[in-house]
Amino acid sequence: MLVGLHISNIVLIEKLNLEFGAGLNILTGETGAGKSILMDALSLALGARSDIGLIRHGCDGASVIAEFDCANNNVCEILSEYDIDCNDGIILRRTLGADGKSRAWINDTPVSIKTLKLVGDALVEIHGQFANHTLLNQATHRTTLDIFAENNIANFKSLLSNAKQTYQQYHAAQKRLDELREMSERSAAERDFLAHNIAELQALNPQPGEEEELATRRTTMMNAEKNVAILTEALESLSPRGNSLDAQLFNTAHILQRIRGDENPYSKQIDKLYDIAESVSDIIQSLTPESTDMDDMDAIEERLFAIRAAARKHRITADELPQKLAELSTQLNAIDNSDAELQKLTTAVKTYRAEFDRAATELSNARKSAAEKLRTNLLKELPDLKLGSADFMVEVTKCDACANGTDDITFMIKTNPGSPFAPLHKSASGGELARLMLAMRVVLAGTDDTHSFVFDEVDTGISGATASAVGLRLNKLAAKSQALVITHSAQVAGYADRHFKIAKTVADNKTTTSVHEIQDNERINEIARIISGAEITPESITMAKTLIKND
Repeated sequence: MLVGLHISNIVLIEKLNLEFGAGLNILTGETGAGKSILMDALSLALGARSDIGLIRHGCDGASVIAEFDCANNNVCEILSEYDIDCNDGIILRRTLGADGKSRAWINDTPVSIKTLKLVGDALVEIHGQFANHTLLNQATHRTTLDIFAENNIANFKSLLSNAKQTYQQYHAAQKRLDELREMSERSAAERDFLAHNIAELQALNPQPGEEEELATRRTTMMNAEKNVAILTEALESLSPRGNSLDAQLFNTAHILQRIRGDENPYSKQIDKLYDIAESVSDIIQSLTPESTDMDDMDAIEERLFAIRAAARKHRITADELPQKLAELSTQLNAIDNSDAELQKLTTAVKTYRAEFDRAATELSNARKSAAEKLRTNLLKELPDLKLGSADFMVEVTKCDACANGTDDITFMIKTNPGSPFAPLHKSASGGELARLMLAMRVVLAGTDDTHSFVFDEVDTGISGATASAVGLRLNKLAAKSQALVITHSAQVAGYADRHFKIAKTVADNKTTTSVHEIQDNERINEIARIISGAEITPESITMAKTLIKND
Protein backbone atom coordinates (compact mmCIF):
# COMPACT_ATOMS: atom_id res chain seq x y z
CA MET A 1 0.00 0.00 0.00
CA LEU A 2 1.22 3.49 -0.89
CA VAL A 3 1.51 5.37 2.39
CA GLY A 4 3.44 8.47 1.40
CA LEU A 5 4.30 10.62 -1.61
CA HIS A 6 6.89 13.38 -1.31
CA ILE A 7 7.38 15.74 -4.24
CA SER A 8 9.94 18.51 -4.73
CA ASN A 9 10.07 20.99 -7.63
CA ILE A 10 7.78 19.21 -10.08
CA VAL A 11 6.15 21.85 -12.40
CA LEU A 12 3.76 23.78 -10.12
CA ILE A 13 4.55 21.72 -7.02
CA GLU A 14 7.31 23.28 -4.92
CA LYS A 15 7.13 21.02 -1.88
CA LEU A 16 4.43 18.48 -1.14
CA ASN A 17 4.16 15.67 1.43
CA LEU A 18 1.09 13.44 1.22
CA GLU A 19 0.07 10.57 3.46
CA PHE A 20 -2.38 8.06 2.01
CA GLY A 21 -4.32 5.38 3.81
CA ALA A 22 -6.02 2.08 3.09
CA GLY A 23 -9.25 2.02 1.14
CA LEU A 24 -10.44 4.64 -1.33
CA ASN A 25 -8.35 7.83 -1.56
CA ILE A 26 -10.11 10.46 -3.68
CA LEU A 27 -8.41 13.51 -5.19
CA THR A 28 -10.52 16.38 -6.56
CA GLY A 29 -9.91 19.92 -7.69
CA GLU A 30 -10.76 22.45 -10.32
CA THR A 31 -9.61 21.96 -13.89
CA GLY A 32 -5.99 23.04 -14.21
CA ALA A 33 -5.31 22.80 -10.48
CA GLY A 34 -2.54 20.25 -11.02
CA LYS A 35 -4.12 16.80 -10.87
CA SER A 36 -2.16 15.63 -13.92
CA ILE A 37 1.05 16.96 -12.35
CA LEU A 38 0.42 14.74 -9.33
CA MET A 39 0.01 11.75 -11.64
CA ASP A 40 3.20 12.65 -13.51
CA ALA A 41 5.13 12.84 -10.24
CA LEU A 42 3.83 9.48 -9.03
CA SER A 43 4.58 7.89 -12.41
CA LEU A 44 8.12 9.28 -12.25
CA ALA A 45 8.66 7.59 -8.88
CA LEU A 46 7.37 4.34 -10.35
CA GLY A 47 9.86 4.34 -13.22
CA ALA A 48 8.12 6.25 -16.02
CA ARG A 49 10.22 7.95 -18.68
CA SER A 50 11.66 11.21 -17.39
CA ASP A 51 10.97 14.61 -18.95
CA ILE A 52 13.12 17.62 -18.20
CA GLY A 53 9.98 19.72 -18.62
CA LEU A 54 8.75 18.38 -15.27
CA ILE A 55 11.37 20.40 -13.37
CA ARG A 56 9.90 23.52 -11.80
CA HIS A 57 11.00 26.73 -13.48
CA GLY A 58 14.15 28.17 -11.95
CA CYS A 59 15.14 24.93 -10.15
CA ASP A 60 18.23 22.79 -10.73
CA GLY A 61 16.42 19.52 -10.29
CA ALA A 62 13.37 17.65 -9.02
CA SER A 63 12.74 14.60 -6.86
CA VAL A 64 9.90 12.26 -5.94
CA ILE A 65 9.74 9.67 -3.15
CA ALA A 66 7.02 7.02 -2.92
CA GLU A 67 6.74 5.04 0.34
CA PHE A 68 5.04 1.64 0.63
CA ASP A 69 4.37 -0.15 3.89
CA CYS A 70 4.76 -3.69 2.50
CA ALA A 71 5.68 -5.65 -0.60
CA ASN A 72 3.75 -8.35 -2.42
CA ASN A 73 5.34 -11.68 -3.37
CA ASN A 74 6.24 -10.53 -6.87
CA VAL A 75 8.10 -7.47 -5.55
CA CYS A 76 9.97 -9.54 -2.95
CA GLU A 77 11.18 -11.92 -5.68
CA ILE A 78 12.42 -9.02 -7.80
CA LEU A 79 14.22 -7.31 -4.92
CA SER A 80 15.82 -10.54 -3.71
CA GLU A 81 17.76 -10.66 -6.99
CA TYR A 82 19.39 -7.36 -6.03
CA ASP A 83 19.87 -8.25 -2.33
CA ILE A 84 17.51 -5.44 -1.31
CA ASP A 85 15.70 -6.05 1.98
CA CYS A 86 12.01 -5.12 1.99
CA ASN A 87 10.88 -6.41 5.39
CA ASP A 88 10.38 -2.87 6.69
CA GLY A 89 8.64 -1.56 3.58
CA ILE A 90 9.81 -0.05 0.32
CA ILE A 91 10.95 3.45 -0.54
CA LEU A 92 11.24 4.36 -4.23
CA ARG A 93 13.25 7.52 -4.89
CA ARG A 94 13.80 9.27 -8.21
CA THR A 95 15.71 12.43 -9.02
CA LEU A 96 15.79 14.43 -12.24
CA GLY A 97 18.55 16.93 -13.01
CA ALA A 98 18.46 20.01 -15.21
CA ASP A 99 20.94 18.19 -17.48
CA GLY A 100 18.28 15.56 -18.16
CA LYS A 101 20.02 12.84 -16.15
CA SER A 102 17.82 10.74 -13.91
CA ARG A 103 18.79 8.51 -10.99
CA ALA A 104 16.83 5.98 -8.94
CA TRP A 105 17.06 4.22 -5.57
CA ILE A 106 15.10 1.48 -3.85
CA ASN A 107 15.57 1.48 -0.08
CA ASP A 108 18.64 3.67 -0.57
CA THR A 109 20.20 1.15 -2.97
CA PRO A 110 21.00 2.61 -6.41
CA VAL A 111 19.12 0.79 -9.19
CA SER A 112 18.55 1.22 -12.90
CA ILE A 113 15.39 2.95 -14.15
CA LYS A 114 14.41 -0.39 -15.70
CA THR A 115 14.52 -2.06 -12.30
CA LEU A 116 12.62 0.82 -10.70
CA LYS A 117 9.87 0.45 -13.31
CA LEU A 118 9.75 -3.31 -12.82
CA VAL A 119 9.17 -2.83 -9.09
CA GLY A 120 6.86 0.14 -9.61
CA ASP A 121 4.61 -1.82 -11.98
CA ALA A 122 4.42 -4.64 -9.44
CA LEU A 123 3.40 -2.22 -6.66
CA VAL A 124 0.99 0.11 -8.45
CA GLU A 125 -1.38 -0.48 -11.35
CA ILE A 126 -2.37 2.71 -13.15
CA HIS A 127 -5.54 3.08 -15.24
CA GLY A 128 -6.49 6.20 -17.06
CA GLN A 129 -7.06 7.86 -20.40
CA PHE A 130 -3.56 7.05 -21.61
CA ALA A 131 -2.14 4.72 -18.95
CA ASN A 132 -3.55 1.22 -18.56
CA HIS A 133 -1.24 -1.45 -17.24
CA THR A 134 -1.01 -5.16 -16.52
CA LEU A 135 -4.32 -6.53 -17.82
CA LEU A 136 -3.74 -4.91 -21.22
CA ASN A 137 -0.60 -7.02 -21.59
CA GLN A 138 -1.68 -10.29 -23.18
CA ALA A 139 1.29 -12.02 -21.56
CA THR A 140 -0.42 -11.59 -18.15
CA HIS A 141 -3.78 -13.05 -19.16
CA ARG A 142 -3.01 -16.73 -18.60
CA THR A 143 -1.60 -16.05 -15.12
CA THR A 144 -4.59 -13.82 -14.28
CA LEU A 145 -7.08 -16.46 -15.43
CA ASP A 146 -5.22 -19.19 -13.52
CA ILE A 147 -5.30 -17.19 -10.30
CA PHE A 148 -9.03 -16.57 -10.79
CA ALA A 149 -9.51 -20.30 -11.48
CA GLU A 150 -7.70 -21.29 -8.28
CA ASN A 151 -10.34 -19.34 -6.35
CA ASN A 152 -13.33 -20.49 -8.37
CA ILE A 153 -12.64 -23.95 -9.83
CA ALA A 154 -12.29 -26.94 -7.53
CA ASN A 155 -9.03 -28.88 -7.84
CA PHE A 156 -7.57 -26.35 -10.31
CA LYS A 157 -4.33 -25.95 -8.37
CA SER A 158 -3.66 -29.70 -8.49
CA LEU A 159 -4.45 -29.76 -12.23
CA LEU A 160 -1.92 -26.99 -12.84
CA SER A 161 0.66 -28.75 -10.65
CA ASN A 162 0.12 -32.04 -12.50
CA ALA A 163 0.61 -30.33 -15.86
CA LYS A 164 3.88 -28.79 -14.67
CA GLN A 165 5.16 -32.07 -13.26
CA THR A 166 4.31 -34.17 -16.34
CA TYR A 167 5.78 -31.51 -18.62
CA GLN A 168 9.06 -31.52 -16.69
CA GLN A 169 9.27 -35.32 -17.05
CA TYR A 170 8.46 -35.13 -20.76
CA HIS A 171 10.84 -32.22 -21.36
CA ALA A 172 13.75 -33.91 -19.55
CA ALA A 173 13.25 -37.18 -21.48
CA GLN A 174 12.93 -35.32 -24.80
CA LYS A 175 16.12 -33.38 -24.11
CA ARG A 176 18.02 -36.59 -23.36
CA LEU A 177 16.59 -38.20 -26.51
CA ASP A 178 17.67 -35.25 -28.66
CA GLU A 179 21.16 -35.41 -27.20
CA LEU A 180 21.40 -39.16 -27.83
CA ARG A 181 20.16 -38.76 -31.40
CA GLU A 182 22.74 -36.08 -32.04
CA MET A 183 25.42 -38.31 -30.57
CA SER A 184 24.29 -41.21 -32.73
CA GLU A 185 24.48 -39.11 -35.89
CA ARG A 186 28.16 -38.48 -35.33
CA SER A 187 28.88 -41.80 -33.61
CA ALA A 188 30.73 -43.43 -36.51
CA ALA A 189 33.50 -40.84 -36.62
CA GLU A 190 33.47 -40.34 -32.87
CA ARG A 191 33.62 -44.06 -32.14
CA ASP A 192 36.95 -44.51 -33.94
CA PHE A 193 38.30 -41.43 -32.21
CA LEU A 194 37.11 -42.59 -28.79
CA ALA A 195 38.38 -46.14 -29.32
CA HIS A 196 41.81 -44.85 -30.34
CA ASN A 197 42.10 -42.62 -27.28
CA ILE A 198 40.85 -45.34 -24.97
CA ALA A 199 43.40 -47.81 -26.37
CA GLU A 200 46.18 -45.26 -25.83
CA LEU A 201 45.20 -44.61 -22.23
CA GLN A 202 44.65 -48.29 -21.48
CA ALA A 203 48.11 -49.10 -22.82
CA LEU A 204 49.59 -46.27 -20.82
CA ASN A 205 47.56 -47.22 -17.72
CA PRO A 206 48.39 -44.03 -15.78
CA GLN A 207 47.92 -44.06 -12.03
CA PRO A 208 47.06 -41.16 -9.70
CA GLY A 209 50.26 -39.66 -8.30
CA GLU A 210 52.49 -41.52 -10.76
CA GLU A 211 53.72 -38.39 -12.53
CA GLU A 212 55.02 -36.89 -9.28
CA GLU A 213 56.69 -40.15 -8.27
CA LEU A 214 58.43 -40.52 -11.66
CA ALA A 215 59.55 -36.90 -11.63
CA THR A 216 61.06 -37.36 -8.17
CA ARG A 217 62.91 -40.54 -9.21
CA ARG A 218 64.20 -38.87 -12.38
CA THR A 219 65.53 -35.91 -10.39
CA THR A 220 67.24 -38.25 -7.91
CA MET A 221 68.94 -40.24 -10.67
CA MET A 222 70.06 -37.10 -12.49
CA ASN A 223 71.61 -35.80 -9.27
CA ALA A 224 73.33 -39.16 -8.69
CA GLU A 225 74.91 -39.02 -12.16
CA LYS A 226 76.32 -35.58 -11.42
CA ASN A 227 77.67 -36.79 -8.05
CA VAL A 228 79.65 -39.64 -9.70
CA ALA A 229 81.85 -37.13 -11.47
CA ILE A 230 82.49 -35.26 -8.24
CA LEU A 231 83.38 -38.47 -6.33
CA THR A 232 85.71 -39.61 -9.12
CA GLU A 233 87.51 -36.29 -9.03
CA ALA A 234 87.87 -36.57 -5.22
CA LEU A 235 89.28 -40.12 -5.48
CA GLU A 236 91.78 -39.02 -8.11
CA SER A 237 93.03 -36.34 -5.73
CA LEU A 238 93.56 -39.08 -3.12
CA SER A 239 95.34 -41.30 -5.65
CA PRO A 240 97.59 -39.08 -7.78
CA ARG A 241 99.05 -41.00 -10.73
CA GLY A 242 97.47 -44.21 -9.43
CA ASN A 243 99.42 -44.20 -6.14
CA SER A 244 96.68 -44.04 -3.49
CA LEU A 245 97.23 -42.22 -0.22
CA ASP A 246 96.46 -45.28 1.96
CA ALA A 247 99.02 -47.32 0.02
CA GLN A 248 101.61 -44.60 0.55
CA LEU A 249 100.91 -44.59 4.29
CA PHE A 250 101.14 -48.38 4.52
CA ASN A 251 104.39 -48.32 2.54
CA THR A 252 105.86 -45.62 4.86
CA ALA A 253 104.99 -47.73 7.93
CA HIS A 254 106.62 -50.82 6.37
CA ILE A 255 109.83 -48.87 5.71
CA LEU A 256 110.00 -47.59 9.31
CA GLN A 257 109.64 -51.13 10.65
CA ARG A 258 113.03 -52.00 9.12
CA ILE A 259 114.87 -49.85 11.68
CA ARG A 260 116.92 -52.30 13.85
CA GLY A 261 117.38 -52.22 17.58
CA ASP A 262 116.25 -53.91 20.76
CA GLU A 263 113.18 -51.76 20.57
CA ASN A 264 112.16 -49.70 17.51
CA PRO A 265 112.12 -46.10 18.72
CA TYR A 266 109.36 -45.27 16.12
CA SER A 267 106.91 -48.00 17.07
CA LYS A 268 104.25 -45.52 18.22
CA GLN A 269 104.54 -43.53 15.02
CA ILE A 270 104.39 -46.76 13.01
CA ASP A 271 101.15 -47.80 14.77
CA LYS A 272 99.61 -44.40 14.09
CA LEU A 273 100.55 -44.64 10.41
CA TYR A 274 98.85 -48.05 10.17
CA ASP A 275 95.71 -46.64 11.85
CA ILE A 276 95.64 -43.60 9.56
CA ALA A 277 96.20 -45.80 6.51
CA GLU A 278 93.26 -48.04 7.47
CA SER A 279 91.02 -44.96 8.01
CA VAL A 280 92.00 -43.45 4.67
CA SER A 281 91.37 -46.81 3.02
CA ASP A 282 87.86 -46.91 4.51
CA ILE A 283 87.20 -43.34 3.32
CA ILE A 284 88.41 -44.13 -0.21
CA GLN A 285 86.18 -47.22 -0.32
CA SER A 286 83.13 -45.30 0.89
CA LEU A 287 83.70 -42.57 -1.73
CA THR A 288 83.74 -45.06 -4.56
CA PRO A 289 80.47 -44.29 -6.53
CA GLU A 290 77.88 -46.96 -7.14
CA SER A 291 77.17 -47.66 -10.76
CA THR A 292 74.03 -45.89 -12.19
CA ASP A 293 71.81 -48.00 -14.41
CA MET A 294 71.13 -45.62 -17.32
CA ASP A 295 68.62 -48.08 -18.77
CA ASP A 296 66.39 -47.41 -15.73
CA MET A 297 66.86 -43.69 -16.25
CA ASP A 298 65.76 -43.95 -19.88
CA ALA A 299 62.68 -46.01 -18.93
CA ILE A 300 61.64 -43.52 -16.24
CA GLU A 301 62.01 -40.55 -18.61
CA GLU A 302 60.14 -42.31 -21.39
CA ARG A 303 57.13 -43.08 -19.17
CA LEU A 304 57.13 -39.66 -17.53
CA PHE A 305 57.13 -37.88 -20.89
CA ALA A 306 54.40 -40.21 -22.22
CA ILE A 307 52.12 -39.42 -19.26
CA ARG A 308 52.71 -35.68 -19.64
CA ALA A 309 52.05 -35.84 -23.38
CA ALA A 310 48.73 -37.62 -22.77
CA ALA A 311 47.72 -34.97 -20.22
CA ARG A 312 48.50 -32.19 -22.69
CA LYS A 313 46.55 -33.95 -25.42
CA HIS A 314 43.40 -34.13 -23.29
CA ARG A 315 44.04 -30.73 -21.66
CA ILE A 316 43.90 -32.08 -18.13
CA THR A 317 46.36 -32.83 -15.34
CA ALA A 318 48.20 -36.14 -15.29
CA ASP A 319 46.30 -37.24 -12.18
CA GLU A 320 43.00 -36.78 -14.09
CA LEU A 321 43.95 -39.24 -16.83
CA PRO A 322 42.35 -42.29 -15.11
CA GLN A 323 39.09 -40.35 -14.76
CA LYS A 324 39.31 -39.31 -18.42
CA LEU A 325 39.72 -42.95 -19.41
CA ALA A 326 36.55 -43.80 -17.47
CA GLU A 327 34.62 -40.96 -19.14
CA LEU A 328 35.73 -41.96 -22.63
CA SER A 329 34.80 -45.57 -21.90
CA THR A 330 31.33 -44.46 -20.78
CA GLN A 331 30.85 -42.45 -23.98
CA LEU A 332 31.99 -45.35 -26.13
CA ASN A 333 29.67 -47.68 -24.26
CA ALA A 334 26.77 -45.25 -24.83
CA ILE A 335 27.50 -45.21 -28.56
CA ASP A 336 27.77 -48.98 -28.73
CA ASN A 337 24.45 -49.28 -26.88
CA SER A 338 22.76 -46.24 -28.43
CA ASP A 339 20.23 -48.20 -30.47
CA ALA A 340 18.78 -49.87 -27.40
CA GLU A 341 18.93 -46.63 -25.42
CA LEU A 342 17.28 -44.71 -28.27
CA GLN A 343 14.42 -47.18 -28.36
CA LYS A 344 14.04 -47.02 -24.60
CA LEU A 345 14.04 -43.21 -24.54
CA THR A 346 11.69 -42.94 -27.52
CA THR A 347 9.19 -45.09 -25.68
CA ALA A 348 9.63 -43.04 -22.50
CA VAL A 349 9.10 -39.76 -24.38
CA LYS A 350 5.87 -41.06 -25.91
CA THR A 351 4.66 -42.17 -22.49
CA TYR A 352 5.52 -38.88 -20.80
CA ARG A 353 4.00 -36.87 -23.67
CA ALA A 354 0.77 -38.84 -23.44
CA GLU A 355 0.63 -38.18 -19.68
CA PHE A 356 1.30 -34.48 -20.26
CA ASP A 357 -1.32 -34.25 -23.01
CA ARG A 358 -3.93 -35.73 -20.67
CA ALA A 359 -2.94 -33.32 -17.91
CA ALA A 360 -2.91 -30.37 -20.34
CA THR A 361 -6.36 -31.29 -21.66
CA GLU A 362 -7.79 -31.45 -18.14
CA LEU A 363 -6.15 -28.13 -17.35
CA SER A 364 -7.47 -26.57 -20.56
CA ASN A 365 -11.01 -27.73 -19.79
CA ALA A 366 -10.74 -26.22 -16.31
CA ARG A 367 -9.49 -22.95 -17.80
CA LYS A 368 -12.46 -22.86 -20.17
CA SER A 369 -14.81 -23.32 -17.22
CA ALA A 370 -13.02 -20.53 -15.36
CA ALA A 371 -13.20 -18.36 -18.49
CA GLU A 372 -16.99 -18.78 -18.65
CA LYS A 373 -17.31 -17.96 -14.97
CA LEU A 374 -15.11 -14.89 -15.38
CA ARG A 375 -17.22 -13.77 -18.36
CA THR A 376 -20.47 -14.25 -16.43
CA ASN A 377 -19.20 -12.32 -13.41
CA LEU A 378 -17.82 -9.49 -15.54
CA LEU A 379 -20.93 -9.07 -17.67
CA LYS A 380 -22.96 -8.56 -14.50
CA GLU A 381 -20.82 -5.52 -13.73
CA LEU A 382 -20.96 -3.82 -17.13
CA PRO A 383 -24.55 -2.46 -17.38
CA ASP A 384 -24.24 -0.30 -14.26
CA LEU A 385 -21.00 1.13 -15.67
CA LYS A 386 -22.68 2.28 -18.88
CA LEU A 387 -21.13 -0.62 -20.75
CA GLY A 388 -24.31 -2.64 -21.20
CA SER A 389 -23.69 -3.09 -24.93
CA ALA A 390 -20.22 -4.45 -24.34
CA ASP A 391 -19.39 -8.14 -24.38
CA PHE A 392 -16.39 -9.99 -23.01
CA MET A 393 -14.86 -13.36 -23.70
CA VAL A 394 -11.70 -15.28 -22.97
CA GLU A 395 -10.09 -16.66 -26.12
CA VAL A 396 -8.34 -19.96 -25.50
CA THR A 397 -6.02 -21.05 -28.31
CA LYS A 398 -3.39 -23.76 -28.62
CA CYS A 399 0.26 -22.97 -28.09
CA ASP A 400 3.47 -24.98 -27.90
CA ALA A 401 3.72 -27.27 -24.90
CA CYS A 402 5.17 -25.67 -21.79
CA ALA A 403 5.01 -26.08 -18.02
CA ASN A 404 1.71 -24.14 -18.01
CA GLY A 405 0.01 -26.48 -20.48
CA THR A 406 -0.85 -25.81 -24.12
CA ASP A 407 -3.13 -22.77 -23.82
CA ASP A 408 -2.67 -19.19 -24.95
CA ILE A 409 -5.14 -16.90 -23.18
CA THR A 410 -6.35 -13.56 -24.53
CA PHE A 411 -9.00 -11.33 -22.96
CA MET A 412 -11.28 -10.07 -25.74
CA ILE A 413 -13.93 -7.33 -25.72
CA LYS A 414 -16.39 -5.69 -28.06
CA THR A 415 -18.11 -2.48 -27.04
CA ASN A 416 -20.71 -2.28 -29.79
CA PRO A 417 -23.18 -4.93 -31.00
CA GLY A 418 -22.24 -6.31 -34.39
CA SER A 419 -18.56 -5.44 -34.10
CA PRO A 420 -16.04 -8.26 -33.80
CA PHE A 421 -14.23 -9.16 -30.61
CA ALA A 422 -10.75 -7.66 -30.28
CA PRO A 423 -8.02 -7.63 -27.63
CA LEU A 424 -8.69 -5.27 -24.72
CA HIS A 425 -6.35 -2.46 -25.69
CA LYS A 426 -7.71 -2.28 -29.27
CA SER A 427 -11.43 -2.19 -28.61
CA ALA A 428 -12.43 0.63 -26.26
CA SER A 429 -12.06 4.37 -25.82
CA GLY A 430 -10.11 5.78 -22.87
CA GLY A 431 -13.12 6.22 -20.58
CA GLU A 432 -14.71 2.88 -21.56
CA LEU A 433 -11.41 1.11 -21.08
CA ALA A 434 -10.88 2.61 -17.62
CA ARG A 435 -14.36 1.47 -16.51
CA LEU A 436 -13.81 -1.94 -18.06
CA MET A 437 -10.54 -2.30 -16.15
CA LEU A 438 -12.39 -1.27 -12.99
CA ALA A 439 -15.01 -3.95 -13.57
CA MET A 440 -12.37 -6.59 -14.22
CA ARG A 441 -10.42 -5.61 -11.14
CA VAL A 442 -13.56 -5.80 -9.01
CA VAL A 443 -14.25 -9.30 -10.33
CA LEU A 444 -10.63 -10.34 -9.84
CA ALA A 445 -10.28 -8.64 -6.44
CA GLY A 446 -8.48 -10.79 -3.90
CA THR A 447 -7.18 -13.28 -6.50
CA ASP A 448 -3.66 -11.94 -6.87
CA ASP A 449 -0.91 -10.11 -5.01
CA THR A 450 -2.03 -6.88 -3.42
CA HIS A 451 -1.68 -3.81 -5.62
CA SER A 452 -2.32 -0.18 -5.13
CA PHE A 453 -4.61 0.94 -7.95
CA VAL A 454 -4.67 4.40 -9.49
CA PHE A 455 -7.63 5.50 -11.62
CA ASP A 456 -7.33 8.78 -13.47
CA GLU A 457 -10.53 10.27 -14.95
CA VAL A 458 -12.37 6.93 -14.69
CA ASP A 459 -15.62 8.95 -14.61
CA THR A 460 -15.10 10.57 -18.01
CA GLY A 461 -18.37 10.79 -19.97
CA ILE A 462 -20.62 9.48 -17.22
CA SER A 463 -22.83 10.96 -14.52
CA GLY A 464 -25.75 10.15 -12.25
CA ALA A 465 -26.39 6.49 -11.54
CA THR A 466 -23.44 5.37 -13.67
CA ALA A 467 -21.05 7.58 -11.71
CA SER A 468 -22.52 6.25 -8.47
CA ALA A 469 -21.98 2.68 -9.73
CA VAL A 470 -18.36 3.53 -10.52
CA GLY A 471 -17.88 4.98 -7.03
CA LEU A 472 -19.41 1.90 -5.42
CA ARG A 473 -17.10 -0.44 -7.34
CA LEU A 474 -14.05 1.67 -6.60
CA ASN A 475 -14.96 1.49 -2.92
CA LYS A 476 -15.44 -2.26 -3.18
CA LEU A 477 -12.08 -2.73 -4.92
CA ALA A 478 -10.27 -0.47 -2.45
CA ALA A 479 -11.70 -2.38 0.51
CA LYS A 480 -9.39 -5.30 -0.33
CA SER A 481 -6.39 -3.21 -1.33
CA GLN A 482 -5.99 0.51 -1.94
CA ALA A 483 -7.18 2.85 -4.67
CA LEU A 484 -6.20 6.42 -5.54
CA VAL A 485 -8.77 8.08 -7.77
CA ILE A 486 -8.65 11.45 -9.50
CA THR A 487 -12.23 12.41 -10.27
CA HIS A 488 -14.59 15.19 -11.32
CA SER A 489 -17.62 13.22 -10.16
CA ALA A 490 -19.44 14.14 -6.95
CA GLN A 491 -20.94 10.66 -6.82
CA VAL A 492 -17.51 9.02 -6.99
CA ALA A 493 -16.06 11.47 -4.46
CA GLY A 494 -18.83 10.59 -2.05
CA TYR A 495 -17.44 7.08 -1.59
CA ALA A 496 -14.01 8.27 -0.39
CA ASP A 497 -12.40 6.89 2.75
CA ARG A 498 -10.00 9.83 2.54
CA HIS A 499 -10.56 12.93 0.42
CA PHE A 500 -7.78 15.22 -0.84
CA LYS A 501 -8.27 18.59 -2.46
CA ILE A 502 -5.90 19.86 -5.14
CA ALA A 503 -5.69 23.65 -5.41
CA LYS A 504 -3.61 26.18 -7.31
CA THR A 505 -2.54 29.45 -5.68
CA VAL A 506 -0.69 32.53 -6.97
CA ALA A 507 1.51 34.55 -4.61
CA ASP A 508 4.53 36.79 -5.21
CA ASN A 509 4.14 36.20 -8.93
CA LYS A 510 4.58 32.43 -8.39
CA THR A 511 2.00 29.74 -9.12
CA THR A 512 1.98 26.76 -6.77
CA THR A 513 -0.11 23.61 -6.55
CA SER A 514 -0.98 22.32 -3.09
CA VAL A 515 -2.78 19.21 -1.88
CA HIS A 516 -4.31 18.61 1.55
CA GLU A 517 -6.78 16.21 3.10
CA ILE A 518 -10.27 17.61 3.71
CA GLN A 519 -12.92 16.47 6.16
CA ASP A 520 -16.31 17.47 7.55
CA ASN A 521 -17.61 20.80 6.20
CA GLU A 522 -14.65 21.35 3.93
CA ARG A 523 -15.34 18.03 2.26
CA ILE A 524 -19.06 18.83 1.95
CA ASN A 525 -18.23 22.18 0.35
CA GLU A 526 -15.81 20.55 -2.13
CA ILE A 527 -18.41 18.00 -3.26
CA ALA A 528 -20.99 20.82 -3.47
CA ARG A 529 -18.56 22.75 -5.67
CA ILE A 530 -18.29 19.77 -7.99
CA ILE A 531 -22.09 19.65 -8.19
CA SER A 532 -22.90 23.32 -8.72
CA GLY A 533 -19.67 24.82 -10.02
CA ALA A 534 -18.09 28.04 -8.77
CA GLU A 535 -21.12 29.13 -6.71
CA ILE A 536 -22.01 26.75 -3.89
CA THR A 537 -25.76 26.72 -3.24
CA PRO A 538 -27.82 25.38 -0.34
CA GLU A 539 -29.20 22.75 -2.71
CA SER A 540 -25.73 21.59 -3.65
CA ILE A 541 -24.79 21.40 0.04
CA THR A 542 -27.82 19.24 0.72
CA MET A 543 -27.01 17.02 -2.25
CA ALA A 544 -23.38 16.72 -1.15
CA LYS A 545 -24.42 15.48 2.29
CA THR A 546 -26.56 12.76 0.71
CA LEU A 547 -23.69 11.62 -1.52
CA ILE A 548 -21.16 11.16 1.26
CA LYS A 549 -21.18 7.45 2.10
CA ASN A 550 -18.36 7.06 4.60
CA ASP A 551 -19.07 9.59 7.34
